[in-house]
Amino acid sequence: MASTNGPTRRREYWHVPVRATRVLLATSDAQLLSEVASTARALGLSVSAAPDLLDLDDEEGSRGIERLFRRLAREVTTAEAEDVRVATDPPEEWSALAARLLTAPTLAVELARRGITAEIGLLAEAELWSVYQPIVRLADRAVVAHEALLRGLVDGRDVGGEDLFFVAESAGWLSRLDRIGRESAITGAAPWVGDATLFVNSDPASTRRPQADLAGTQQALQNAGIDPARLVVEVGEVSAVKDRGHLLSVLEHYRSLGWRVALDDVAAGWSSRSLLAAVRPDVVKLGKALVRALPDDGARTMVRSVVELAHTLGALVVAEGVETERTAEEVTRLGADLGQGWLFGRPVAPHEVSAVPSR
Repeated sequence: MASTNGPTRRREYWHVPVRATRVLLATSDAQLLSEVASTARALGLSVSAAPDLLDLDDEEGSRGIERLFRRLAREVTTAEAEDVRVATDPPEEWSALAARLLTAPTLAVELARRGITAEIGLLAEAELWSVYQPIVRLADRAVVAHEALLRGLVDGRDVGGEDLFFVAESAGWLSRLDRIGRESAITGAAPWVGDATLFVNSDPASTRRPQADLAGTQQALQNAGIDPARLVVEVGEVSAVKDRGHLLSVLEHYRSLGWRVALDDVAAGWSSRSLLAAVRPDVVKLGKALVRALPDDGARTMVRSVVELAHTLGALVVAEGVETERTAEEVTRLGADLGQGWLFGRPVAPHEVSAVPSR
């Protein structure tokens, strides 16, 4: 049963920094502080230095600070920007100042939030909602699941999830947007999903304290009346290999809540085989690039290898990026269980799900 209403959109408000007249920069890199101090003086800022700290005052009323940030965006390396803490218009009282510095964003995050290194309007001005792409059982083409994908609307133009998450990660807001994506997926699907499985994407790096960070998602499932076992959380292979210990602890919490796990964009290399054995996912999703390389003999060999390992682990295999009947027949012969791609349906808003053919 499909909802008769349009997509449920939500406007989120993000803290975008205002112009500052005083800035503290803290880092143990004395050489970097010396170079920043020289640049600040050249721009007319008042500079006071202490060990590991620069105190910059702008007598022009913030224009000099803005120019400094733009210069730093061009001249400071990514690694250096990640090593500097920034506190704007800090409090005078020492204990409050110390607390501010301890929780201050990095220079990289500050520059992104100011829209200097990332198009911050993508988040600060966006309406957000989820669209859904069908996943079919290859044996009979019946729709058995849907993958939720986050979308945004900015100044009348649609913005894809990849851009939204790039900006969020740059600005230190990944955890928040990841949570919004999960909860939007569940809320949007609640009126119509029925007994189908719901796939949602999540980056394990966004979950620092699983019990607290995933409580909103757990509550959204309960409010929607969706059986936790029908939720499959997709983890991308690239993000999964960043910190395997953290990944496994987050996945353990998913499973304690009754959720299932999918390893997304599997490319069949040795890292993939090692990761499959460690994660033991419930679902394995073959990467689009690998599927679209079919019927290349090398791609066939790799797909067959992943399918065999996944089935040995008791996992279902989804072939993504299926756009032609020839590809659908190929992945079916190679043992894939489910298919996803434009051949079976494009991502659509909740009220359009009923238009997706179920064969």
